[in-house]
This record gives sequence, structure tokens and C-alpha cells, in this order.
Amino acid sequence: MLPFIRSDLDKLRAYKPHPGSNTSQSIDRLDTNESPYNLPSELKQKLAWTYQEVIESNRYPDAGHDELKAKIAEYVNQSAHTNITGANISVGNGSDEIIRSVLIATCVGNEGSILVANPTFGVYAIFAQTLGIPVVSVERSPINFEMDLAAAQNAITQTQHPAIRVVFVVHPNSPTGNALTTDELVWLQSLPEHILVVIDEAYFEFSQNTVVSQLAARPNWLVLRTFSKAFRLAAHRVGYAIGHPEIIAALEKIRLPYNLPTFSIAAALVALQHQQLLLNVIPHLIAERVKLTHNLAQHPSLQVWESAANFIYLRLKTDFPQSVDLLHLIHEQLQASGTLVRHISGGLRITVGSPEENQRTLNHLQAALSPLIPIS
Repeated sequence: MLPFIRSDLDKLRAYKPHPGSNTSQSIDRLDTNESPYNLPSELKQKLAWTYQEVIESNRYPDAGHDELKAKIAEYVNQSAHTNITGANISVGNGSDEIIRSVLIATCVGNEGSILVANPTFGVYAIFAQTLGIPVVSVERSPINFEMDLAAAQNAITQTQHPAIRVVFVVHPNSPTGNALTTDELVWLQSLPEHILVVIDEAYFEFSQNTVVSQLAARPNWLVLRTFSKAFRLAAHRVGYAIGHPEIIAALEKIRLPYNLPTFSIAAALVALQHQQLLLNVIPHLIAERVKLTHNLAQHPSLQVWESAANFIYLRLKTDFPQSVDLLHLIHEQLQASGTLVRHISGGLRITVGSPEENQRTLNHLQAALSPLIPIS
């Protein structure tokens, strides 16, 4: 290791994009929870015109994001019946940048630790570790993936030097797809105001379940969302945070200047302007999710969980012999067949794709499982 590199980085792993990010169109990329549908051609044409006629490539992007923040606030208020304004919004280069800014604003310099409940989105822990921030982990129930609230409360009480300052949860959780329960929400509400609660609603448009209406009464809560999933803008990397103006002001101090390219800002504005056109496929994706879940659950060796997101999580049943090694082989077989899914936390996370992709997934999974027990 080079002598000027921090010694602890040698023990950390980088976040590696899954192979689906760099594959040909002939591969079914069901590993990163993107929308299976590209932007409609009329919106692409509108963006092409914007690039040709409006955007000045020799000029820096809008650094304040005022117009985009105002339009995001309008969108948030439509579903939550709240009074969110641009002062409650911070925009990032994907939600990832906001997560990193949250960590810098709260915990860097031995100021605090973070709490996560595994399995969950791995970026929280990875980013914290790269910043030298301790990560405290508790487990989720292997039956329904609810958080072990007793363990979480004990961690809050016992962790000192530094104490837990941020709790990260996903609603619905990735990779397991379960929404926060009433008990989990009550526990989050009980946390003292010196602990920041970050609720990641990346899949809100699929679940239609949000805590935004509670933000006015909870200045220590922050909601994250993204344009990468339902709005089909994964290539443009636009995420946003909703929270108390003082939290937003702190994030604004930390985010990089000109953090969003002008073209990404334009794409997000166009997406919000045409939100009905983009979001009208969600009922179809949910119907596909229900059908895919039902068909997968027919296999006697699979345990499949209901999901509130645009993906499904499954494992081999615990009484199945050598399930860990077998799952690895199944994952490799799917990849060889042209279906990319995520092998994570002892299971497979499968993004809901188009009807054709979903049918191929079922066919490829049946072929991979056929030496075991044929799907009835």
C-alpha cells in the first residue's frame, strides 16, 4: 500500500457497481432496481432540443437548484398533503452524495456512530467506513425482516465514544422489500432529537407509503428520494433530501459546488413536468411484481417474500441442504443464461422487469432449479 494512503482503507471494500451496468442490450439487467423502460422518445427529443438550443456548455450549472427544488416540493406536496418548500429540499448527485453529506455533517471527526439494521442498503456502512465513522449493526428477523428493536435500543443506550448519532432505515427496505411496520415507526419516533433518523424512500412511487407528513413535527428526521427508479433517470444521477430547513442548510454547506450537471437538472425538470406519463407504468410493474411473486412462490424449494418495491427477494428454504453453495451456483447459472440478478445477504434480489424479461427470469430460474425439484 502506498505510504500516503490511510492505513485503514486497506481493510475496506469499495462499492462495486454490479455487472449489469456495463452489459449489452441482450442481457436482462434485473440486478440494480432500475425501471425496465427507457424515457419515451418524445421526452428524449425534448431533452435533445434543450441541449441544442438552451444549454450553454461553456457555463457552469445552476448552483442553487432553486427551480428544481421548487418543482420537487410541488411534487412532494401532491402525495403527502404537506407544505414543503424549496427550503426543505437539498438536491444531490444521486442519493449517494446526500448520504455522504449527511455523514460528514453529523459524524466525522469522532463526533458520532451510525446504526443500520442488516440486511439493508450497503452504501450507508461503506460510506461511513471510508470516512472513519464507526458502524453499529443489528439484525433483522429472518422470518419477516423486521428490525430487532430490542437490540437497536440497546445499541443506542450502550454505544459510546462516539455515541450513535444517525440511524439509517429504508422504507421499503432493500434488498428485502418490506415497509416499516407500526412498531418500527413508533420506535423511530421515540428516538431523542440529538439522533438524526434518515428514512430512505427510494422506492416511494412503488409503495406509495411515506413519512413526509411527519417531518413538520420531527426536526430530526430526513427523507431521501431519487429520480433513478420510477422516474427512469438512473443515468442522470439525481437524488434529493426532504427535511427541516436547518438540516438542509447544513447539507447545502457540505455538498460540492455545481454538483449536478445542467443536463441532469434539465432531465429532472422534464420528468416532473411529465410525471403522469412516466409514472403511469407503475400499476403495470406492480401487477408484474404480484404475478412474478406468485409464480416464484410455487417452487417448493424457494421462500419468497411480499415486496412493496419494484423488486422481489427470495431465498432457498432453510431445510434445503447446502443452500449457500447452491444459491451461488443458481446465481451463476442465471447470469450465464442472460439474467442478471443480485446475490446478496443469502438470497437473490430480482428487479421486476418487463413482462418478457420476467417470463425469461422464470424460465431461466426453472432451468437452474430443475436438477433439484421441478416447478409445478
